[in-house]
Amino acid sequence: MQLTQSLELYPDTRVTQVLFKNVKNAAELRQKAMQGKLNGALINPKMLVDPFQVLVAANKAFHLHSIGSMKTRSLNSEIIFNLSPTNSISDAFKRFGIADRDDSVLVVVVHGRDEQQAVSEITAAVDGQQLPAGEVSSLSDMEKIRKLYKVTPQEETCGNLLDAVICRMAVKDVM
Repeated sequence: MQLTQSLELYPDTRVTQVLFKNVKNAAELRQKAMQGKLNGALINPKMLVDPFQVLVAANKAFHLHSIGSMKTRSLNSEIIFNLSPTNSISDAFKRFGIADRDDSVLVVVVHGRDEQQAVSEITAAVDGQQLPAGEVSSLSDMEKIRKLYKVTPQEETCGNLLDAVICRMAVKDVM
């Protein structure tokens, strides 16, 4: 059900994604995350196309964390920030973070090779139904995603929506 992948540049570091729907305690989870009591990023899956999008954001966040160049205060907030096509931290949290009334959440935990306990602790705190992380697109709002990332129908004829989203995430620091 969960999806765990290694980071290419940091082979001892793993990114685990766990997807939940019918979540009943989003407000409590959000509060704990803001207090630093949860070691993971809580992401609104409605704004995600594919788990690869989250892996790209986590990889960039971990790299910036390791070289001391993060724009936010924590690795988890940096993951959320890196999903956004803009350089506004508050906008990234509004669009990609969870809200008190959300009923679905993608939990993302960056951990060492043998540190599965962090994943277990945070998933135990979620009161909801776990889904395979690969099914994130079943909860996505593709029209909102297209609008946010300004993806045109023409662009989707030569590539797909995921390609367009990843491209915009990658170039936001350059533009």
